[in-house]
Amino acid sequence: MTHPLASLKPFLLPVLLIALVGALLLALDDSGTKSASGMPRVAIVQHASQAALDEGVRGVVKGLASRGFIDGRTVQLKFYNAQGDLPTANDIARQVTNGSADLVITSSTLSMQTVANANRQSKVRHVFGIVTNAASAGIGVSATDPLDHPAHLTGYTSLVPVIDALKLAREFNPGLKRVGLVWHSAEVSSQTYTADARKACKELGIELLEATAESSIEVGQAAQSLASRGIDAFLLTGDVVVLMAADSLVKAARTERIPVLSLIPPNFRKGALFDLGSDYEGVGRDTGLLAASVLAGASPATLPILNRVPLTLNLNLNALEGLRGGWQVPAAVLERAQLLIDKDGEHRQGPRSAPR
Repeated sequence: MTHPLASLKPFLLPVLLIALVGALLLALDDSGTKSASGMPRVAIVQHASQAALDEGVRGVVKGLASRGFIDGRTVQLKFYNAQGDLPTANDIARQVTNGSADLVITSSTLSMQTVANANRQSKVRHVFGIVTNAASAGIGVSATDPLDHPAHLTGYTSLVPVIDALKLAREFNPGLKRVGLVWHSAEVSSQTYTADARKACKELGIELLEATAESSIEVGQAAQSLASRGIDAFLLTGDVVVLMAADSLVKAARTERIPVLSLIPPNFRKGALFDLGSDYEGVGRDTGLLAASVLAGASPATLPILNRVPLTLNLNLNALEGLRGGWQVPAAVLERAQLLIDKDGEHRQGPRSAPR
């Protein structure tokens, strides 16, 4: 007599094969920590093609490589750039948090926010850098406790106090009284810098005139409106929308023969009088080292969110030409500069510590 299970064997075989294939794929994937090649998969996301963010990403790659995580050899890196478009940024965030990556590294506040919002279910570990203020971004990061943050998330902020740049500017021109600021009201990093600028100007007795630009194409017009109101200088902060149109702001400043004071290197190459800000490649390198620790097994929950600001001072002496208002570079400031542009080109003077 034929056993009743004998008739089921042709149907059991495909089921068993599917189960075996599934088990094999899980083994190759190493429980979601490695690709089929055995290498961790890392997504590197930035919001726009802007110098500070580009330098940050370069630093991330160098930081990873210094710990042995080299693209194509020991890790698989995939790069994403939203080119300043928020819907694209949200699409990228959904893509990199759907299981296609073992770790996401973001460069910029907006990239941090979009990925963190798409990753509310903690599907992937996330390390961020080139961020102004993570605590104000609405992603669960404490403003007072460096270890109070989502367990899958960690990173570094890089906030340079506006008052440092204004005090430096007063060394160039003790008569500085009115500063203009173009900013994007919907951007968290810009909100942070604007609030800091208001506080710093009040403390130093400087009048702050503001104009908002809701897109990069509005930056030039906003800058022209401020220049026509008799400001002594422009302040350029960590606002991605404005930074993407920094050339138009510098153009408005040149027309009115006033300087641009930048907290975001390397805008001195675009015509700003100085950059007093983070070395963003250095910040990126630190972020890459932090990400390497996570890839090596460290839990993001145990890693504090800290403010990392390797300061750099860059000067553009050519930007002094034709300025009204008696702007001059003191010898002591000249000595502190790491990078210098003059009529003979760009020179490296460092390493020296920039003023704090």
